[in-house]
Amino acid sequence: MLTITAEQLGKKYRKEWIFRRVDLTLNAGTSYTFVGPNGSGKSTLLQLLAGSLLTTEGKLSYVFNGSLLEPDDWFRHISIAAPYLELVEELTLDELLTFHQTFKPFKAGLTTADVADRLLLTHARHKEIKYFSSGMKQRVKLGLAFFANAPIVILDEPTSNLDRQGAAWYHEQVRQLDENQLLLIGSNVPEEYDFCPNVIDVTQWK
Repeated sequence: MLTITAEQLGKKYRKEWIFRRVDLTLNAGTSYTFVGPNGSGKSTLLQLLAGSLLTTEGKLSYVFNGSLLEPDDWFRHISIAAPYLELVEELTLDELLTFHQTFKPFKAGLTTADVADRLLLTHARHKEIKYFSSGMKQRVKLGLAFFANAPIVILDEPTSNLDRQGAAWYHEQVRQLDENQLLLIGSNVPEEYDFCPNVIDVTQWK
């Protein structure tokens, strides 16, 4: 099992504090959604928790199966889908899935063909990503997070660019995550997290 602990976490850009004194304990086996208006710091907090941004103050720790993880190892335990993450658009879907597997293996038993099928993109396996619609690209981003063998799944604005069918696909997949995974969501769209038992307003740390 994995636990993320934040103690008095704070982030400042230039002279402005985005948030301060964030204390959190996030346990695998459940989900947490961070809500707040645009610009309130949801994405920044998720990036801090993922270890992809440095904190200005405070301490962040990961404990996995009773052992404290080194920051350099955090990325091995995280899969993430977010608007600011880009796909390698010169690759075909098959090539992208194969490349992704080299540093973030899929869950046991899943092949690239299986993942393409679950993405509803079997017909586009040999098509370059740059020719995908925005909704198809978003499904790929989400699928890389959903189907990776990682205990932490981070989703920022997960249904952006998805139509009604795509949003239904998102709900189907997110509810099938393993019960021992930790799911973190950044959103201000209630339909994206209506299943989530822990909703946290980031404006409390302004």
